Amino acid sequence: MPNVQIEEKEKATIKLTFIVTQEEAQPYLEEAAVRLCKQTPIPGFRPGKAGFDIVKQRFGEMKLLEEALEPIIRKSYVEAVLAKNIETVGSPKIDVEKLAPGNDIVFTAEVARMPKVLSLTDYTKLSITAKPVEISEKEIDQALGDIQKMQTKEIRVQSGTQIGEKDKVVLSMNIKKEGIAIDGGQSPNHAIYLSEDYYIPGFKEQLVGMKEGDQKTFTLPFPKEHVQKMLAGSNVDFDVSIKEIYKLEPPEIDDVFASSLGVKDLKELKEKISTNLRDEKDVEEKTHQEKEMFEMLVKKSQFEEIPDLLLNEEINKMIDELKRNVESQGLEFETYVSNLKKTLAQLKIDFTPQALTRIKVAIALHAIADKEKVEIKDEETDAELDKIAERYEDPEMKKRVYEPSFRDYIERVLVNRKVIVLLRQIIVKL
Repeated sequence: MPNVQIEEKEKATIKLTFIVTQEEAQPYLEEAAVRLCKQTPIPGFRPGKAGFDIVKQRFGEMKLLEEALEPIIRKSYVEAVLAKNIETVGSPKIDVEKLAPGNDIVFTAEVARMPKVLSLTDYTKLSITAKPVEISEKEIDQALGDIQKMQTKEIRVQSGTQIGEKDKVVLSMNIKKEGIAIDGGQSPNHAIYLSEDYYIPGFKEQLVGMKEGDQKTFTLPFPKEHVQKMLAGSNVDFDVSIKEIYKLEPPEIDDVFASSLGVKDLKELKEKISTNLRDEKDVEEKTHQEKEMFEMLVKKSQFEEIPDLLLNEEINKMIDELKRNVESQGLEFETYVSNLKKTLAQLKIDFTPQALTRIKVAIALHAIADKEKVEIKDEETDAELDKIAERYEDPEMKKRVYEPSFRDYIERVLVNRKVIVLLRQIIVKL
């Protein structure tokens, strides 16, 4: 293992300085040489079969060092943390201080220690009452209606046919305020179902009676609660041009409809919908219970000061989660943040309290796991890792799944799952 110097810093943060000798780096350089000549074959040699000295001459020592750096850092860091029994949390901040041919490799890793619980509340005295899950006929009928909409046929109308109150319309729309086009207010193929609610009251009514090819300009007030504050409650001009009109033919909700969906009859379809809705509500109720349970744990316990390194990482993780969610809905993250009238920095500040809670929950679960002696068997971890590895086709990615650092992470995840189950049994009263 490379020479490692450990420096304690403020707020439960430590800095590890690694010095990797040329001799220690050599195996990684040889592996890097194999990868490089597989990626870019050398004339006269089969991919991955050229000797080390030939690859070094072809690509240069610096290229080999750069290719070998990531596995050197990853393995050196993990080995040091395990060997020194350092209980860390979060990802390390890596800085490479020296990387040059003929020299030792020097890099630092700054990482947060796992903060401790100064005073853990007596969770055996906490209590949450579970709410009964009920499914109404109205909810079942609404779900049936949603399925009916998905099975509805859309038939293009003949030229000259007027828009009816239950049609689907595809139009080109341009929104202006005081004669100036609004950024993002242009939609060349905007679809509207006139039988459904629209977010701008009165908009649908303006379309009824129009025909394909017709154009119209009208003014309506935007809803007062609209997310875009510059438009909320303001009168806005709409330029619309009708492109396509469709008559909708929904199927009858009967036994024939039910059988087309793979069930015996309408009664069985309703029973299946009821079961699915109950399962969804069960998940929602358990999520709510866990949120309440975690908030009680954090509020009634006391913790060491949370390292800035850990807090910033958690905030960035929450930002990434929000970004993925926004983009999964077909929206641009920058536009979403702009519509909130906030900067990214302000959004991070807003996330700080929630990030602190999430960190403290993780610390509390860790403390409870120690107190209750919650353990994970090797075969449980192996089974979970095998399940994760199945998702990847790339052999290199599969290999990484079984590395010590990821195994350690999965063990913590499995421990947390068991602790949450234990807490639910203690705290949630049916």
